Amino acid sequence: MTDLSHLKADFPVLANGVHFLDSGASSQKPIPVLEAMDHFARTSYANVHRGAYKLSVASTDAYEAARERVAGFIGATDPREVVFTRGATTALNTVAFGWGLEHLGPGDRILSTEIEHHANLVPWQMVAKRTGATLDHIPMGDDFRLDLAAYEEKLGPDVKIVAVTGMSNVLGILPPIRVISDLAHRYGARVVVDAAQLVPHYSVDVEALGADFMAFSSHKMLGPTGIGVLWGRMEALEETEPFEGGGEMISDVTLHDATWAEIPHRFEAGTPPIIEAVGLHAAVDYLESIGMDQVLAHDLELTGIALDRLSDVPGLQIQGPTNLEDRGGVISMSMDGVHAHDLATILDEGGVALRSGHHCAKPLMRRLGVAATARASFYVYNTEEDIEALIGGLRQAGELFGVGS
Repeated sequence: MTDLSHLKADFPVLANGVHFLDSGASSQKPIPVLEAMDHFARTSYANVHRGAYKLSVASTDAYEAARERVAGFIGATDPREVVFTRGATTALNTVAFGWGLEHLGPGDRILSTEIEHHANLVPWQMVAKRTGATLDHIPMGDDFRLDLAAYEEKLGPDVKIVAVTGMSNVLGILPPIRVISDLAHRYGARVVVDAAQLVPHYSVDVEALGADFMAFSSHKMLGPTGIGVLWGRMEALEETEPFEGGGEMISDVTLHDATWAEIPHRFEAGTPPIIEAVGLHAAVDYLESIGMDQVLAHDLELTGIALDRLSDVPGLQIQGPTNLEDRGGVISMSMDGVHAHDLATILDEGGVALRSGHHCAKPLMRRLGVAATARASFYVYNTEEDIEALIGGLRQAGELFGVGS
């Protein structure tokens, strides 16, 4: 087994013995990330791009170095294709309102899926209402895979954009993004990928992925909150209008008009998340010091162990596939007669932290026929000990509610 147990010491919040199984919502931060941000804030902080003094130049260099580091991490050939945002949600809204409002109108169609997080669904609902475009959805089959035959049938020249998750935050399933992108491009459609769950766990190459836009968040990959990334193919970014107006994103302004700065700065209005960019840089360094292949192997090994152990818990149902080739390190579960929030509360009493609810995916919950699930998600600091605590807590909950008796 891939042994990363030594990494747990790098995460101070875990020193209190908590079994943290909610990295799918937000990951913990290692000491190198915390120290990088603290050192920068104490010694090098100033606003970026606008200052001619040495401190501002140094701060600008650090901010732009983070952009270059992130570009390399995801295989982008041009750092200008990396736009820093407040998070994956803002990145997806930038595409919806910056690209969608410019290119959609009555008679056009948007294709999303039944498995999307609200962040890659609600913005397209809003844009559809504003533009008169129609929003349609790729269904999920009973095998928990997107129905690619139905997708091909829905495609046509009136489809302008396809919005799809890179990895479901509920089921852990991995849609074939390259296949989806290639099919969309036959009809001239753009593809936007919500990669908030994908990038923290997989070695991602945006060129190989084949999409036009991709969004992800720092806080799910060991970095701080308050910063995310929109990657866009340069020609796709050139088709996109700024989502926000203000300082920094302009080339010139008169009382009645404005022209935009060069990409990516036109999409980064106002003072950006400077300290957070330094933290994201450090998070990428930390992940690459482990090796993304090792990160993934560790996640999947723990997932396999957990799936095997969970199958013996009375009254427990796993939502999603059990084949590791079809899923990432996320497991959603339901227990007969026990609400997901009750499960989470009982587990919390035993020091196990996991998510419960609809996971910002209400349409998927309805498709699964459940109101909510409890979700365990794994990352580099988790061990088999965390799984043992999870299993013990679930068995205790079942006994309290008389499941299987």
